[in-house]
Amino acid sequence: MRNLIISAALVAASLFGVTAQAAEAPAAPYVELSNPVPVAVPGKIEVVELFWYGCPHCYAFEPVINPWVEKLPSDVNFVRIPAMFGGPWDAHGQMFLTLEAMGVEHNVHAAVFNAIQKEHKKLTDKNDMADFLATQGVDKDKFLATFDSFAIKGQIVKARELAKKYQISGVPTMIVNGKYRFDIGSAGGAEQALQLADQLVAKERAANKAAAN
Repeated sequence: MRNLIISAALVAASLFGVTAQAAEAPAAPYVELSNPVPVAVPGKIEVVELFWYGCPHCYAFEPVINPWVEKLPSDVNFVRIPAMFGGPWDAHGQMFLTLEAMGVEHNVHAAVFNAIQKEHKKLTDKNDMADFLATQGVDKDKFLATFDSFAIKGQIVKARELAKKYQISGVPTMIVNGKYRFDIGSAGGAEQALQLADQLVAKERAANKAAAN
């Protein structure tokens, strides 16, 4: 009987130890989405950054993420998507999508960020946007016509649907290949976020190779 009691005590202690170890295990720095989202370009590994021009953390992330984007390998497709949670978020998101549709977003992206973050311009009215963008070489009339176009309205719907599918609650947030979501905080910092992105890209690349064999 004594042996049975000792054995039971040892088993209980062992189970408690396992439970304690599990509780102490560090949480993953990313969330794996239960319903993966299809990527924009089939055959390429997609990295998405969801952002807002009015977000100081997104602005601070710019000098870190931009050099990283420039060095991405050819099998990786980087996409910026504006988060649209209403009010100025929607106005800035519509401006971004308009500039992207016009093919000039890459020329004025930094200037728009600086205007909002450093010069404290609101840029929530389309006419104010057009006036400012004209100083950056963007055709004012073309911008206004594109801003209110049916195509942009469709892009707004798409951006909102993607944010909902990604289940984001803030910015900047990154999504790798429609499967993994993380932010700077969960990753441990801006540089760490990009290192994590690299790791997840490598993981997806290896999975694609294994599937092809």
